[in-house]
Amino acid sequence: MGELAYAAKITHVPSMYLSEMDGPHKGCRDHAIEGHREISRRCRALGVDTIVVFDTHWLVNSGYHLNNAPLFKGIYTSNELPHFIKNLPYEYDGNPELGHLIADAVTKAGVSMRAHEDTSLSLEYGSLVPMRYMNEDRHFKVVSIASLLMVHDLKDSATAGRALRSAIENDYDGKVAIFASGSLSHRFAQNGTADEFLHKVWSPFLEEFDHRVIEMWQNGDWERFTEILPEYANKCHGEGFMHDTAMLLGALGWDQYRGKAEVISPYFGSSGTGQINVEFPV
Repeated sequence: MGELAYAAKITHVPSMYLSEMDGPHKGCRDHAIEGHREISRRCRALGVDTIVVFDTHWLVNSGYHLNNAPLFKGIYTSNELPHFIKNLPYEYDGNPELGHLIADAVTKAGVSMRAHEDTSLSLEYGSLVPMRYMNEDRHFKVVSIASLLMVHDLKDSATAGRALRSAIENDYDGKVAIFASGSLSHRFAQNGTADEFLHKVWSPFLEEFDHRVIEMWQNGDWERFTEILPEYANKCHGEGFMHDTAMLLGALGWDQYRGKAEVISPYFGSSGTGQINVEFPV
């Protein structure tokens, strides 16, 4: 049947879009953009047909939700950072078949998930930024899952990830990549200090702990990482409370996962937050 062919934790910082524009910051995120393009090349080489994004910019207050529109098209301006991402055109194809299979499998696993197909929901920039650099030619279909979860349990998100993989492998005829689209530490720079922290992490403590986490990933210390994940997400301001990461690791085996992560784009600071592109071998 189907195959989970690729998995990664990726950045979606809006300064990547700013990096394209003429001005003082032109080129500042070229390394992150190239990381996205390298991930795209790897997915294409593996025959991936659909990318599922765990999007930490889609906020929900109840349940689990999947944007299952057959087509995503529009012009996007960020309501959070309208001076960074404005008037960004996009057009991508969805995959309602896969979306319904995922939502049904997650729900049967005990975590209620709704797939919204007849909807005016648009994509958030946790999906739009990576798709801009990975999927400019609409090569991949896109499914987006809400991962800024305000009142949810990380264990439920891990269960959702496991069920998602089961749906892909048992019910879908194709190859899928999954991306946890979110940062490591995510403490934005204090208002009035944005320029000072454009390329920095908010504090030495957060930066140091992020590097320790990356070492765990590279060493395959998943039992230890999953043990500390709830406290790390809380105390280090993990983006989306790190539900994207819980879904990713749930799909890969949680504390029984044995892969060793490969850094694609080196860790960097952005507006106070800690960012990276890193592959998790399936």
